[in-house]
Amino acid sequence: MKIDKEYLFEGPDGKASLLDLFDGRRQLIVYHFMLAAGDDHRCPGCSLTVDNIGHLAHLHARDTTMIIMAPAPLAEIEEYRQQMGWTTPWFSAHGNDFTEDVGVRNGGAGINVFLRDGDGGDTVYRTYFTSDRGCEQIVGTLHLLDLTPFGRQEAWEQPAGRGSDGPSAWWRPHDRY
Repeated sequence: MKIDKEYLFEGPDGKASLLDLFDGRRQLIVYHFMLAAGDDHRCPGCSLTVDNIGHLAHLHARDTTMIIMAPAPLAEIEEYRQQMGWTTPWFSAHGNDFTEDVGVRNGGAGINVFLRDGDGGDTVYRTYFTSDRGCEQIVGTLHLLDLTPFGRQEAWEQPAGRGSDGPSAWWRPHDRY
């Protein structure tokens, strides 16, 4: 699904567009965290999911960025992120329709995967979506990469041509990428 609408988010470095969220990479995974504006509830299921996200260097090695997003204002997000000690980048979708436009309804949880394509990489497509209990099955770097259009980018994957690495040939400690 092509994303034509422009959105503005707030993140650690200020305002950001959807293209900015890719951080220069071709693929983007967004975990939608259940954290509503002004609500004291902190979702334990979402917290468990974020606790189990692997080191992002492994995703970055496959041209993939992952972020966490919530509809709450950034100040409310940051307070909880710091309390929990999470380092995955967080962005606020407060004040825009992005969350609902990409299928996350009624403040629920969801995972969306996006691809930058086209001349200059300025066209964005949503390539995968799951919500609610579907999110619980998808923790860990390899599961997340398997959701993306380019997969693990290993030679065995179909269709052919996604990558030239043998199975697990690119795996290494995160400080060696």
